Parts: sequence; C-alpha cells; structure tokens
Amino acid sequence: MTKTEDSRANRRARHAAIRAEVAAEAAENAEAEAAENATTLDVPLHLRIDQQLDAQLREWAATEHIPTSALVRRLLRQAMREHRGDSPTTAQVEEIARRVAREELHHS
Repeated sequence: MTKTEDSRANRRARHAAIRAEVAAEAAENAEAEAAENATTLDVPLHLRIDQQLDAQLREWAATEHIPTSALVRRLLRQAMREHRGDSPTTAQVEEIARRVAREELHHS
C-alpha cells in the first residue's frame, strides 16, 4: 500500500468512527425523548421567548445532549416541585417562567 492509500484508508476509518459516534448520540437522544414522551402527556405548550433565551436554551440542551424541549420540561418540573403548590395561580405560573429564565441565565 502506498502512503496516499494509507492516508485515505486512515481518513475513511476516522470518518466512519465519527459517523458511528454521531449515530450513537442521535439514537441515545431519540431514546431519551421517546422514554420521556412515553411517561408524559403530549400537551403542546406555546411560549413566546426572545431569541437570546432561545439560543441559550438550545446551547444548554446541546451541552447536556438532550433536546431543548426535554430541558424546558425538566426545568418546569423542577420549578413546580420546588413550589409544591396545589394549584398554581396565574401569578405563580408567571413567577415559575421568570425563575426558569433566571436559572438559565445564571447557568450560561
């Protein structure tokens, strides 16, 4: 084998390893999302946020290797557990949203 052929073979092997790693991570993310969806109700919640918060949430989710929606659900559940109220009022829900935003800002 020539040096060029060795180089190509090594490059192909590296690329194959990278593709395998990306596929494994994608499968793990899909599995985690499926498991979470199986244990929760799929009720869409639409929330208007600014672009900066969106970017920060996406970055945080990427560092934890989870979908952004899974991160937001986790943050909301955590806020609800901390609150321990029976039935939150509108003001309490708004406070939870502000707390999630503050936590995200402090985390980045």
